[in-house]
Amino acid sequence: MNLKNVRSIGIAMVLLLVASFGLGCIGGDSSTASAGPVEATWITADVNGDVVSIPATVVNDNINVHFKVNTNTELGEIAVMAFVLGDEIVIRSNVCPPCGSIGFTLDDGVLVCDSCSTTFNAETGNGILGACVDYPKENIPYTESGGILLMNVNDIMTAHQNTVIRG
Repeated sequence: MNLKNVRSIGIAMVLLLVASFGLGCIGGDSSTASAGPVEATWITADVNGDVVSIPATVVNDNINVHFKVNTNTELGEIAVMAFVLGDEIVIRSNVCPPCGSIGFTLDDGVLVCDSCSTTFNAETGNGILGACVDYPKENIPYTESGGILLMNVNDIMTAHQNTVIRG
């Protein structure tokens, strides 16, 4: 093999690497490059009476988190997810009733069930494709005060019940 062939192969390999990883990864703005799928990180929420709180910085730093809230009712512990979508934080019921999962990966605006791979629109909570699409992930309203996201236990229970009974 002569030097010209070796050089041509080297150039071809560099071009292949650039095409494989995308131009955004080489000298581009990393804030616009896709982070790929983000699995949820378990966190602990603070519960004070009927108020559940989590730090907004924890959600922003991890992109996708989930936590459990003990309702002290027949519902017991309820799983909740919070994730960053664009410039907003979204909080939803975190259960896939038919398959029993309480975990979702966030992948470019889509929630993917960690158990059955059913997909849901992260913005609306509506099912896209899969066995559990008839169980949309209900939104949980919250307020933000001093960097803390505040939810009401009753709102969490309502979102959970609406997610479980749909279908």
